[in-house]
Amino acid sequence: MPPGSSLLDILRARAADSPLNITATVIFFLAIVHTFLTARFTDAAHAVQRRRAARGAAPASPSLLAEALLLLGEVEVVFGLWVVPLIVAMTAESGWDATTRYLNDTVNYTEALFVVVIMALASTRPIITLAEGVLRRLAAVGRATPAAWWLTILIVGPLLGSFMTEPAAMAICALLLSRQFFDLDPSDRLKYATLGLLFVNVSVGGTLTHFAAPPVLMVARQWGWDTAFMFMHVGWRAMLAVILSTVVLWLLFRREFRDLARRGEVRDVEIPDEDAVGSGAELLPVPAWIILVHVAFMTWTVVNAHYPALFIGGFLFFLGFTRATASYQSRVALKAPLLVGFFLGGLVIHGGLQAWWIGPTLRYLSEAPLFAAATVLTAFNDNALITYLGTLVPDLEPQLKMALVQGAVTGGGLTVIANAPNPVGQALLGRFFDHAVHPWRLFIGAVLPTLVAVAAFRLL
Repeated sequence: MPPGSSLLDILRARAADSPLNITATVIFFLAIVHTFLTARFTDAAHAVQRRRAARGAAPASPSLLAEALLLLGEVEVVFGLWVVPLIVAMTAESGWDATTRYLNDTVNYTEALFVVVIMALASTRPIITLAEGVLRRLAAVGRATPAAWWLTILIVGPLLGSFMTEPAAMAICALLLSRQFFDLDPSDRLKYATLGLLFVNVSVGGTLTHFAAPPVLMVARQWGWDTAFMFMHVGWRAMLAVILSTVVLWLLFRREFRDLARRGEVRDVEIPDEDAVGSGAELLPVPAWIILVHVAFMTWTVVNAHYPALFIGGFLFFLGFTRATASYQSRVALKAPLLVGFFLGGLVIHGGLQAWWIGPTLRYLSEAPLFAAATVLTAFNDNALITYLGTLVPDLEPQLKMALVQGAVTGGGLTVIANAPNPVGQALLGRFFDHAVHPWRLFIGAVLPTLVAVAAFRLL
């Protein structure tokens, strides 16, 4: 394109050069629309099941239509399902060889694989025991009431994500919230406010360092950002946003928290998964040395996060260790991590084909509009992809780099697809919502903490 070409001219030229750009983007936005309709598919599946029961159908007789609707209602499989028409379109346009090269050689699945492993590790009984023990001491300052646990988990947990990675923090926070909060059956308003706050806090709380938040990790090496730089320019603002958002929501719901405190003790942590280790036998208290071994496996995974052969190999050794120490292990969660990995794998396949319009859009924006655009675009795409595309823009000014990253982490809680760890939280907490997490209600629940993060990053 000649110098001085408008953004619209560039997009038109790219669309004309490769019609697949338009097709891939249409399929991508259809997948996004599908994510907002998952609750309707789930409701339809239950309606089909009720009609079959009313007609006297045998309970053991499955309904193909109901099962298909339930599949369409699973957020974790949406993007994977829409990869199928994408493959058909790519093959028709460019041929099978080009399609396989893109899927196998171009798309990077490392982040999806990492999330599967770190989520499974963070969900184990020894790690939850360690995390709960540390947070219990902090919650004891507030007499370990539901409000004290809620404040502790939603402030300390996301900030610890800067050191243990955001997916691990999300898994631990979600599991502890399930026991110390969601098991008390709060109102739907408070449930969605909590889930939205969790997503936003994890997204911004992982920015105290340069290696824990995926959108920061994507740019840190190319732009020369280290932990000291991140804390001075982003981290302290992120801490303030996490604390203020959580305290404000606590004040808004303080009456309900008082009611929850009267509902008695909560149950033990349950890690839902079909693959039980040590089932059928009474579990023994977890000794310190097993906790240390689990921490060592997590450390190995985090340190080698860029090398799938190393962290997957370590995970296989870990599975053997859990089998050998079955008397101290509850379950190794595999179903939920694999579904989340499938979700992220489908997302990066679609997202990689959106650079044709996202890249030029970022290049043509000044600081404030770039921050706003990054926040909005993140709601419809993984924020790590947004910042990665920023590294492809040549000679980006330092203030524009900062606006891009701050906007990407600010919008990371608005939808399930906005930040890679969000599907982890939904997978672990979705059972507490009526049929499924409703995307619009999640968005509304995340608006207030998102606005607090906007104020922290742009007004301070």
